[in-house]
Amino acid sequence: MKSTTYSDKVLDHFKNPRNVGEIEDADGIGRVGNPVCGDLMWIYLKIAKNEKGEEIIEDIKFKTFGCGSAVSTSSMITEMAKGMTLDEAYKITRQNVADELDGLPPIKMHCSNLAADALKAAIDNYRLGTEPEVEIVTSCQLDVRIILGIEDFLGKGVYKEVPADLEE
Repeated sequence: MKSTTYSDKVLDHFKNPRNVGEIEDADGIGRVGNPVCGDLMWIYLKIAKNEKGEEIIEDIKFKTFGCGSAVSTSSMITEMAKGMTLDEAYKITRQNVADELDGLPPIKMHCSNLAADALKAAIDNYRLGTEPEVEIVTSCQLDVRIILGIEDFLGKGVYKEVPADLEE
């Protein structure tokens, strides 16, 4: 059964995600999350050098906890980035990922397309040699206003901001 909201590519990457898992000895790890929609994404990179001596993404894997759009964008970005130089991969945008999937519903563009952010975080982690931290991406907070009935759920597991008692 075909969804009228999601493209065939989105559905395919959701039902048959590519490059799922983690790389045990990863050279770079990126972790991003969105507190509004609850998506959490890890990207793992293995870096090598090509014949020109440029650093390339030799292997890439992901683990995503989130909706179908989050899984689909994670899967797609792994296919897009594999074999690219780090500089090329760093330029992949949210819109590039959505375009490769033949589009995403507008409500999912900001909340679920964290894949480009996770890839950039993994490249930064590799280049800086730092311990990966979870980067909280709050780009869909503006969209929270269009969720009908959200007032009924505020304070019951749904928050517009992180409650003070949950902060470290």
